[in-house]
Amino acid sequence: MSARIVHQVASWVLSYPHDDVVDALPGLADALREQRRPTEAVRELLAVVEALQQIPPETLRHDYVETFDLTRRHALHLSYWTEGDTRRRGEVLAAFKQVYRDSGQVVRLDGELPDHLPVVLEFAAVVDPETGTALLQKYRASLELLRIELEDDASPWAGAVRAVCATLPGASPRTRTEAMALAGPVQPVESVGLEPYDPRLLPLAEGAR
Repeated sequence: MSARIVHQVASWVLSYPHDDVVDALPGLADALREQRRPTEAVRELLAVVEALQQIPPETLRHDYVETFDLTRRHALHLSYWTEGDTRRRGEVLAAFKQVYRDSGQVVRLDGELPDHLPVVLEFAAVVDPETGTALLQKYRASLELLRIELEDDASPWAGAVRAVCATLPGASPRTRTEAMALAGPVQPVESVGLEPYDPRLLPLAEGAR
């Protein structure tokens, strides 16, 4: 049950902080505090929610855009980390949509692509926890790479991704190399208008260390 709470709250926290998200933060914090046996993921996420509550809404929105919208290094689209902007990514996005259709429930995308992390987290929390969690685990490499990048930038949202990773089997990798290894071998593919390359490297190209 705690994993579903973490996925639900993280879905809100990692969404753009519209007024409804900002207004929901106190309730989200209460929901986490009410967990009788809080896991490390719950405690981690509660710290994130409490930190975000201290940031003025306009500053929070500005910081969110700076963090997630203006750099590829913090991409919230899970397949972007593994496929890049390649022809194959279209097939992957179609597969996400098929998973949602197979659930028999209406999955709201709210204008986002189906691999958007908050969408996947909402699916895992509310619609089909087993399938949703399996989808998160399938893209564990993407989650861990995102976590590492956010941690390196001391982002307040890093703890939210760290909490999600903590709900999945196995320990988190310590390095980018270890995280990329979770994706397994990937053959170079051709992106429209580009030479063949390993698409997993694309999101890390900016500010590579």
